Amino acid sequence: SGIKVEFGKQWYQRRVRAPKSYSRYDQERFRAEKDTDEFKIDTLGGFASMKKPNAPGSSGPVSSGNRSSSHVQQKERQGSGRPVAQAKNPKRESKTPIVIVPASISSLINLYNVRDFLQDNRFVTAQEKEKQGYQKHSEVTISRKRDLVKMNALRGHAAPVTENQIVTVPYRIVDNPLRLDRKDWDRVVAVFVAGPGWQFKGWPGLMPDGNPVNIFTRMKAFHLKFEGLPTDKNVLKWDVTVLTVSKNKRHLDSVCALKFWEELDRFIVKNKRHLRF
Repeated sequence: SGIKVEFGKQWYQRRVRAPKSYSRYDQERFRAEKDTDEFKIDTLGGFASMKKPNAPGSSGPVSSGNRSSSHVQQKERQGSGRPVAQAKNPKRESKTPIVIVPASISSLINLYNVRDFLQDNRFVTAQEKEKQGYQKHSEVTISRKRDLVKMNALRGHAAPVTENQIVTVPYRIVDNPLRLDRKDWDRVVAVFVAGPGWQFKGWPGLMPDGNPVNIFTRMKAFHLKFEGLPTDKNVLKWDVTVLTVSKNKRHLDSVCALKFWEELDRFIVKNKRHLRF
């Protein structure tokens, strides 16, 4: 029995002195209160113990596990080639041509009757439109019907074969060009010249002496007058295409309007092909 007692003491002493195997859980358990008490972190819990991130707009910390997950998802989106945030589509620049007409009601063409003449191929005086109760607007839009085959032939490429070969092209008509911005001026394709030089006061490209010769290189100039009446002296000096209408023969109005469109098309093809016409 003495031998057994002595053997038991030796076994117990070796057991106590034996080095304990390493365990990170034991170490964290030992250091929990000392190192992590300030941050209130549960070092014994696994991923299951982590709380979900707070709802948007609420205050509170977001766990490192969720930050890591979000980072991985962001990397995956970047790796797939899909943008994380889509940029707003830039505003498209208008390609609608602009035509400037005189503001005076005494002019043969203005905002009162421009739609009748250029869209409907029928000349009506501004005085008649006023008697009819027509209300003048700050600007108007006319719709020009075009044959698709002829239009594409003018542009230099073939047209597709479709059942309907007629398309509608808009044109913006204004009488106060000083309201136009720089991009609008690039879209101005034609101007109806009344005659007096003060019509072009304040226009870009006007020469110091008031000569609009440079303006007519940037847009096609037209002058509308009655048949049999003399042409304005300024119009004769400038590079202006004169259009003549009859006072009584309304069946000839379409011929005059067609001449306007033919001359304008040639100018746009040569100088402003980027516009829709």
